[in-house]
Amino acid sequence: MEMEDEVIPDKQALDDGAVEQQVGLADAFIQEIASLLDQNYTDRIQELCRDLPAPDAAELIVKLDSARRHKLIEVLEDDLHPETFSYFDHDLLNDLLEHMSGKNIAAIVSELDSDDAIGLINGLDEERQGNILRHLNRNLRAVVEEGLTFPEASAGRMMQREFVAIPQFWTVGKTVDYLRAAATTLPEKFYNIFIVDPMHRFIGTVTLSNVLCAQRSVKVDTLVGEEYVTIPVTMDQEQVAFLFRRKDLLSAPVVDENEQLIGVITVDDIVDVIDKEAEKDLLNLSGVSDTDIHRPIIATANSRFFWLAINLVTAIAAAWVISLFEATIAKITVLAVLMPIVASMGGNAGTQSLAVAVRALATKDLSSSNSPRVIAKEAIVGLINGILFAVIMGAVVFLWFHNLQLGMIIGAAMIMNLIAAGFSGAMIPIVMSRMGHDPAQSAVVFLTTVTDIVGFFSFLGLASWLML
Repeated sequence: MEMEDEVIPDKQALDDGAVEQQVGLADAFIQEIASLLDQNYTDRIQELCRDLPAPDAAELIVKLDSARRHKLIEVLEDDLHPETFSYFDHDLLNDLLEHMSGKNIAAIVSELDSDDAIGLINGLDEERQGNILRHLNRNLRAVVEEGLTFPEASAGRMMQREFVAIPQFWTVGKTVDYLRAAATTLPEKFYNIFIVDPMHRFIGTVTLSNVLCAQRSVKVDTLVGEEYVTIPVTMDQEQVAFLFRRKDLLSAPVVDENEQLIGVITVDDIVDVIDKEAEKDLLNLSGVSDTDIHRPIIATANSRFFWLAINLVTAIAAAWVISLFEATIAKITVLAVLMPIVASMGGNAGTQSLAVAVRALATKDLSSSNSPRVIAKEAIVGLINGILFAVIMGAVVFLWFHNLQLGMIIGAAMIMNLIAAGFSGAMIPIVMSRMGHDPAQSAVVFLTTVTDIVGFFSFLGLASWLML
């Protein structure tokens, strides 16, 4: 549909705001595309979006509502870079591909690197996976099917099958000649050349810089560094990310149980893993998932119900503690005003310790060798802050209610609860990790229970003992 008598700003003008921030699309551009979709100006949409890089196209699609999103996919189906689909989470990907034929999706998958292709297929339900696999060529189908057999979130799922491997008896000259002759069939980007024996077992890694700086007559296996890292195909992706960070790797070979080279993991894959793991831990602390923003309302409510129900149980436990001192509160009603302060301060202090411990566990900075020291440190920090805030809060209560005894009671309770918060904030994730559970997923629930119960019990218990 052609436009009549309407001036539409071009993409560059709409994207000026993005130039200042050096990242993402300008809101004006996204809003303009939404307006054009409503008016069915498909030609103009194609003109503005034809050259969008994959990350920008993904951002545009994500930020549109569901109806416009589907419409944009129909308009741009032939212009979207296949890599665009690798940026979507599982729920959104299933939603977008629901109305596309298996043949069209297979065409997208065929254009992706093997790791991105497996990641995209893995995000779909089994029926759609089978429909797409039927339309792939034999070689790609074999690669994808093999990748799907490896454990979820393992090196086998994230590795690329495109890499450069040469025999150990080659010279630098033969290697350079091979690279030039096979340029069109080599991976688009690679940093290392892998050396293998006749059984395709991994022997070592040679950097491109070493190859380029060596004489042509030198054998490549003499350039192999003394220290190198291999990644077992079943290794968890968090462990892989830890190795990359610890060894400052750009890429690493993936080997099977026979030490045969079967793939490579590059640093760009690791950046995605680190980002996703950090995001998952952050969301788990709140009991939500990364797909909540795209899920239907009912599905989102159901996914959050479980942790809210656990929170309700812990809140009832805290309320039961309060009920034990019902007579005390009835006689000294000011306690009802002050007791939330003690529990709140404990909760906030405990969350600080919890965040430090969860992060340290994720980065391997916290283990059984130093966990007693870390727990003791957090408890001492709680003690120091407890004393400081006890003085502050005691003075406030004295000036507010003109009751020195009440100020001393809330100060003592503050010290007790902040010590418990620091100790529990470090201890709970360590215990959960040793039990094989994700410490980020439910530690907050248990921490809140501890700080609420200790806070209420210490404050109301001291008040009952000293003031009645």
